[in-house]
Amino acid sequence: MKVEKAVSRTLEIYLRIFGIWPNTSGILLLRVFWTVMIAFEQIFQYRYIVMRYHSIDFSKVIDVLSAAMTYTIFSFKLVIFWYKQRTLSRILTMMAIDWEKCTRTKFSMFATTCNAKLSQRLVNMTVIIYSGTVIFYSIGVIFQQTNNDSATNGTKQFILDMDLPFDANQRFIYESVIVVQFIHLLLCADGMGLLNIVLINLVLHISGQIDILRNSLMEVFPKKKKRSPSRFTIKEIIKKHQEIIAFSEQVEDLYSYIAMVLFVTDTLIICGLGFTIVASIGEPNASKNIIRNIMFYFVMNMEAFIYCFAGEYLSVKSKSIGDAAYDSLWYESDCKDNQIVLLLIMRSQNQLVITIGKVMNLSLERFSSIVKASASYLSVLLAMT
Repeated sequence: MKVEKAVSRTLEIYLRIFGIWPNTSGILLLRVFWTVMIAFEQIFQYRYIVMRYHSIDFSKVIDVLSAAMTYTIFSFKLVIFWYKQRTLSRILTMMAIDWEKCTRTKFSMFATTCNAKLSQRLVNMTVIIYSGTVIFYSIGVIFQQTNNDSATNGTKQFILDMDLPFDANQRFIYESVIVVQFIHLLLCADGMGLLNIVLINLVLHISGQIDILRNSLMEVFPKKKKRSPSRFTIKEIIKKHQEIIAFSEQVEDLYSYIAMVLFVTDTLIICGLGFTIVASIGEPNASKNIIRNIMFYFVMNMEAFIYCFAGEYLSVKSKSIGDAAYDSLWYESDCKDNQIVLLLIMRSQNQLVITIGKVMNLSLERFSSIVKASASYLSVLLAMT
């Protein structure tokens, strides 16, 4: 089914590039390509840490380790999306069906279109922020290399610190590595950001469907005109509620284990980046190191906040279904309709959630716990140095 309206074209292109979009031509080759590329990148990054652990500062080790763990998170995301391709396909199909149904009423079209436009703006904003961060970071590294006296001693700095198995100090080889690293970093950074925006896109779609359901409840039991709604209309409302629940369960199934990985690793990465920034204070290159890591620190905090906010927003929004049903004049209809609406109110008390590995719910409280845990680990690292 067509989902052009449900998903931004930019988002679809990136999902096709990473072999996530269903029915993409050459999807197996794309997955093999990214598996090999990220595997080599991870090996060379962790090799850099192992080979230079005793010869570089501890803050540098934490800095490189944080960057390497970010790619590890991205690889986990890709694997989970590849494994859950059928789930994603079902989600896109359900979104396409909702778009076909929204043409029936003006309010449905308005609610669905507004959330879709908001999702498109978030996609464009994410691409601009992540691409801009990579570009400015790369330019800073290149300018630092041109002014670095150590380059004359045979050591050159790359955009991503790696221990390559060949001599990369020759000009042509060095420039080739820089270009490859820049393109790889740009695509992966945008991919990391857009996989997070997919969750926001899905949650906003659910939000639009909940608004349509709430509006239907208010129209079925109007406050001015006292009339009994048709049994068909009541069944349509119940069916709509069940579709929202089913859609939410598919989203939870897709992002549950991704959230579990992020909950553990983002805490460590935020801690590591905070330690790098604090440890840089007072050093000769303090301003360069702080500028280099501050955007990375902001992006990782924003990633954790996006997931926690999406879970909180979904829970609060689902609770509004019961509030809308309760505020309508359902009690003035016949007994059978009363029982159906009461069951809907009771069912809406079980809020729609996104869990962290089926263990706990994503919420703003979880985000505060991530920040507190990273600050605790940061104080331990500062005490050790």
